[in-house]
Amino acid sequence: MASYYKLPIEIRTGSGASLARELRRNGKIPANYYYSGEANQNLAIDKKAFNHAIHSGQQVFEVDINNETIYIMIKDIQYHSVTEEVMHVDLMRIRRTEKMTFSIPLVLEGDAVGIEEGGIVAQVATTIDVECYPNDVPESITVDISGLEFNSAMAAEEIVLPVDTVLVSAENTTIVTCNPPKAEVEPEPVEDEEIELAEGEEATDEETTDEDSKSDEKPKKDADQDESSEES
Repeated sequence: MASYYKLPIEIRTGSGASLARELRRNGKIPANYYYSGEANQNLAIDKKAFNHAIHSGQQVFEVDINNETIYIMIKDIQYHSVTEEVMHVDLMRIRRTEKMTFSIPLVLEGDAVGIEEGGIVAQVATTIDVECYPNDVPESITVDISGLEFNSAMAAEEIVLPVDTVLVSAENTTIVTCNPPKAEVEPEPVEDEEIELAEGEEATDEETTDEDSKSDEKPKKDADQDESSEES
């Protein structure tokens, strides 16, 4: 029989923002419990115990509600937008005799054969969705990539799953690739001729500007001389 992390909870009677703030000040997290056919319940969870639970690697937890031991999943976690503190949690009851969908972390194992040809291994998907009984939820699924060849990829359908576990993610979901390294694009060197040509063009432009200035001054002087002649 599988063992589950026991999550300490309390039933709370009130609700609202002020009560939620008070719970957080006292080291607790406001939560709600849902199950089809049952009334929703307001709960409070010890903050430290909850943080341990979500980092335990488990997805199914044991709780005591109304003198009954039941099994739940964390359906949703709301975080503070700045501090990332857990603000609220939604819990959902599950039946251990019913199959459910779980998101399972993937762990790569082995060295891809394509590495010998210079390939770079890149993990594209870190989790896959599978359907299984809550008693059979694995903490992770190992993916053997030793047969991954150069310039190829492994899809979700190629993963060896545990017994009584069915793939829910799309079969063609790319899990890991082994591709050639990306070539670095180096900037093209500027030829000396291009530099000299550019400098020559700048010099020509300057000379043209000087000549234009001189030609503008010449007619002005002639006009001044004509005016002097007329006055005399």
